[in-house]
Amino acid sequence: MRIDLPRIDLPRIDLHCHSAVSDGTRPPAEVVRRAHANGVGVLALTDHDTTAGWDEAAAALPDGMTLVPGIELSCQKDGDSLHLLGYLFDPAHPDLAAELARIRDDRVIRAKLMVERLQDLGADVTWEGVRALAQGDAVGRPHIARALLAAGAVATIDEAFTPRWIAPGGRAHVDRYALDPVRAVRLVTAAGGVSVLAHPRARRRGYVFGDEVIEELAAAGLAGVEVDHPDHDPADRAALRALAASLGLAATGSSDDHGALTGDRIGCETTAPEAYQALVAAGG
Repeated sequence: MRIDLPRIDLPRIDLHCHSAVSDGTRPPAEVVRRAHANGVGVLALTDHDTTAGWDEAAAALPDGMTLVPGIELSCQKDGDSLHLLGYLFDPAHPDLAAELARIRDDRVIRAKLMVERLQDLGADVTWEGVRALAQGDAVGRPHIARALLAAGAVATIDEAFTPRWIAPGGRAHVDRYALDPVRAVRLVTAAGGVSVLAHPRARRRGYVFGDEVIEELAAAGLAGVEVDHPDHDPADRAALRALAASLGLAATGSSDDHGALTGDRIGCETTAPEAYQALVAAGG
């Protein structure tokens, strides 16, 4: 596996994207090719709760492009889902590796239960079909939503994420195991990496966390906050940027691309070189 030291002299930096190893639609190598075609020089692959795509992505790197090894960790704060981006950590660190295995195992258990509930509701979905869509170990609700769409139970992916189906509290929803975010920050730090809070004001998707949560995570060792994100409006971006500056956190920008599910938007939001440099220095 070839992971070069991240560089800071390349023009476009996208620190949050997904492949088919988790809930994206493109294989890791294709994610790299599309990023390069879109002018991205530094790319982080941040699949949900897995590092399984790193090797394929690294092998596909063209000359002059850098892969930042990353992950998006499933966390929970006061009953609400919170996502934490981790970069440049050792995936073999025993405590972190154990938690990742537990999260992935629970994802499978949860998804099977959700499929059973959907079948009871009359939806023509199967575990085998969902598993085939997932491709990797990080099976999740987006794969179930795609299965519902393929079965004709819903007309759009968004319809699947409603109380009628698999939204939190919905008829077929099942809770899952997730890390406490403070513990997650400390695990990433102990594994030699740095962490960034993902899309904390993505109001459309329900990821809305106040300043006090960011302050708590900063005290635990958080290195940055994702500010420029497709789901953040201008007012939230400005407020987050000011808060990040006051706490000494890097303000990052990322596409959060999921392939066809999000319109193949790699590079639509980017991180400033100085913010990237700060993350690399913090992880050193």
